[in-house]
Formats: sequence, structure tokens, C-alpha cells
Amino acid sequence: MTRIYLPSVGPDSWQPLLAKPELHWATGYSARTLAHSWEAAAGLPPEIAQLLEPLGGDAELLLALPEHKTPLPGGRRESQSDVFALLRVAGQLVACTIEGKVDEPFGPTVEEWLVDASSGKQERLGYLAKLLGLSEPVAGDVRYQLFHRTASAVVEAQRFGASGAAMIVHSFSPDARWFEDYARFCALFGLTAKAGQLLTARLPDGKLLYLGWAGGDQRFRAM
Repeated sequence: MTRIYLPSVGPDSWQPLLAKPELHWATGYSARTLAHSWEAAAGLPPEIAQLLEPLGGDAELLLALPEHKTPLPGGRRESQSDVFALLRVAGQLVACTIEGKVDEPFGPTVEEWLVDASSGKQERLGYLAKLLGLSEPVAGDVRYQLFHRTASAVVEAQRFGASGAAMIVHSFSPDARWFEDYARFCALFGLTAKAGQLLTARLPDGKLLYLGWAGGDQRFRAM
């Protein structure tokens, strides 16, 4: 995986980074909507900044990498975050993965993902559970995407020496579609999810894990 990144010159710079650039880049869908939202912010989108306020200070965006890939053991693919953001909050570094949504679901459940599972998939799921401090067997009705996206934040926190990791769903759905899937995932950590509220858990390595659901500005859906 490359360690060299090129600067963006606007939302259209994000399109070539997508797995399927022509298919996934459409008005009203998450990839394009998210790009316009983050580019317009000149920093953190206000709803993300507001979500992070409980950490004790204004969150400063140090680095944002669209479609950032984080290698994970097992399986054949990296976890590709819609945005990876390195933040400074109250003097501390936080590594944050952003999962953008409009109406798209979170993909297969763990149970569905494990159908005819290879040894690589079994290895990966065991790694994710251990990294996140979750008991096995992992709940089969929880969306697999939320596991590996959250694990990516923890891996990047370790790589950058950050004190905390965060996984935030940046949803542009007016009726918060799929929030129940996010809430089910949060419940694995003993947390009760609420839109616009930052949740906190302690990871096995001692770092703090933050989970959040932020409602995005609807005007970016039309761009």
C-alpha cells in the first residue's frame, strides 16, 4: 500500500479513488455527497465538530484521506474508509474513520459474510473481535462493515500513536436509515446509541474508542 498521497483540488478529486468510480459517483449517493460536504467545510463539517465537543475542546482536522485503505489480517481486501481523519482534540490525537451514508445499507451481516467462509475470513473475524475486546463468537446479526471500519480506526490510532480511535457514521439520510444497525453494533460494547451523541468505550490496549452518528447537511445531496 502506498504511503504517498496527493492533495485534493476539490470534490472531483475523490472520484478516481473509488473502487468503481463511474458507478459510485452519482448525485444523491454517499460518495459524492460526502466529498462535497467535507470539501465545503475547510476543516471538519460542523456536525462532526459538534459531535466531538464532549472530548473537551474544538476538534482540529490535521489530515483527511478520502478512500483510505487499512490492511487487516486475513481476507483478501483492506478496509477502505470513506474518509480517514487525524484529529487533535484537547491536545490529544484521535484517529477517526468516517463511514458516509445516504440510503445505502451497511452491507452483509457477520452471519451472511461467513457463509462458506475461508480460513482467511475466520482469521480476520477473530482478529477484529480481539482488537475491539469483543467476546466470540461474534454476534451474527451485526453488520460486518461496522466491525472492520471500527477496527481500522484502532489500527490507525496505533500507527499514529493517537490516544483514541473513533468511528463515525456521517449520515445524510433525512430519516436516519439503518440507524438500528449502528445501534446494534454499539450494544456489543454495552452502549446505547443516540443520534448526535458521542459514545465511549475502553479498548483492550487501553485506548479510548469513540462511536458516533452525525446527521449531515441535506443540501449536499443535490450537488
